[in-house]
Amino acid sequence: MKSDGEIMEILNAYDLTGSYRAAADLCGCSHHTVKKAVEDRAAGLPAAGRRARLIDDQRQLLEGWVQDSRGKIRGDKAHEKLVALGYEGSQRTTRRALAEVKAQWRLGNSRVHRPWITEPGLWLQYDFGDGPVVDGRKVVLLVAWLAWSRFRVVIALRDRTAASVFAGLDRVFRMIGGAPTYVLTDNEKTVTTGHVAGVPVRNRGAVTFGRYYGVSVQTCQPADPATKGGVENAVKLAKDDIVPKETNLLGAYESFAAVQAACAQFTETVNARTHRGTGRRPADMLAEEARVLHAIPELPHTAALGVTRRVPDNTAMVSFERGQYSVPDSLVGQTVWVRHHPGTDEVIVCALDDGGPVEVARHRRTGPGNPAVDPAHFPHHADKTPGDYRVRPRNAAETAFLALGPGARVWLTEAAAVGTERIRQKMAHAVELAALTGRADVDWALGHAAVHGRFATGDLDAIPAAKDTDPTRRRSSEHTSLAQGTGGWDLFGKTIIADGAEQ
Repeated sequence: MKSDGEIMEILNAYDLTGSYRAAADLCGCSHHTVKKAVEDRAAGLPAAGRRARLIDDQRQLLEGWVQDSRGKIRGDKAHEKLVALGYEGSQRTTRRALAEVKAQWRLGNSRVHRPWITEPGLWLQYDFGDGPVVDGRKVVLLVAWLAWSRFRVVIALRDRTAASVFAGLDRVFRMIGGAPTYVLTDNEKTVTTGHVAGVPVRNRGAVTFGRYYGVSVQTCQPADPATKGGVENAVKLAKDDIVPKETNLLGAYESFAAVQAACAQFTETVNARTHRGTGRRPADMLAEEARVLHAIPELPHTAALGVTRRVPDNTAMVSFERGQYSVPDSLVGQTVWVRHHPGTDEVIVCALDDGGPVEVARHRRTGPGNPAVDPAHFPHHADKTPGDYRVRPRNAAETAFLALGPGARVWLTEAAAVGTERIRQKMAHAVELAALTGRADVDWALGHAAVHGRFATGDLDAIPAAKDTDPTRRRSSEHTSLAQGTGGWDLFGKTIIADGAEQ
């Protein structure tokens, strides 16, 4: 219910505007309230005012506190102040009255935004978001937003250092097909070192980066994210779709490459949808905007990536500050950039691919005589153990012998280890014997000879000859067991004559 004074204000506002909704906006109430007050007046009824409340006497204090705090004062704090002044009402009443005063204050003090109309190829905004956790470390999401086409790009970074950010922006430029005129971001230390009389002092690295690509790096007002609201909204969407949460039912990422794949999928998906503001797909609008973007150098900006090192042709290791660090073996013979991560004991190695700079290795800092090696950088490497020789035939005779089977390989290894004489003649004899008796039997004999150390002349002939020729030898099968039975006890106490008859 409204007080008598508020009813009069509503009626005056309606007489001035002639519209229920316009009067409601001026008075901070519902247009249904305005309509009821106007209809009651037209019918000659008294205004349906509400009874006076205890909080009405304190309304002027509430208005002053809201004005002084610019609408930030909380209901519990306002109630504490009123109680100290002798107010005896409930906190619920205070909160409701304070909400009404705040609503009235916002009508004249809220910030009104004007639509931002920009030219194609003029502005690009970028910001950062907290990505998923991989291997105990939180990934950084670099989100870029092209203002005219609403094209969004999300790139996963391992950190927010200048080298990583500049490398990520280079990849963004190459993905959109050029560089814009202005790049807008927050007052990060990678861009702004401080402010003097409200004027931002640019980081020399950011100035060098902008000069290299022909862009002007600008920063928004401190603590005013609304000046780059486009990319702020893009960051929110990217985090909702990429970072695992209970709402999106995403699982944990196994590797950094999986996060990169998720970012690429999000970029493709979001730019293929029709944008609500333009009614067109950002991917289609980018094709038009790319025509007016500035061309970028063929080689990326590498000044912040570190010192250059050439990977040798015969080993995937680079030297940096008296230590050696491994890189993927696919980079042998190429140039890489090595730097020390500020504030940590990590060494980062970057290389170039078709999309620009990319981090290829990250090691703990090491010293002389203790190289840092990542086994994943040598996927085709096999450790060589002394005495473990690779059996490789080099002529027709050796090929024919080793073709007998695995037993032949074992026999050759064991026979050579004990210094067997006339080994080539024995190998040739095994091939001849296989032609007569069968390859499988000879290979079986060679394996047994190697296990039992029988490498003398004639041993290879004796082993197959003795196979299955002993009448006293019993073998187990599906129907016969080698366990001793009790059938022999049946002969106990009986005499066996020579012909096998019993007495």
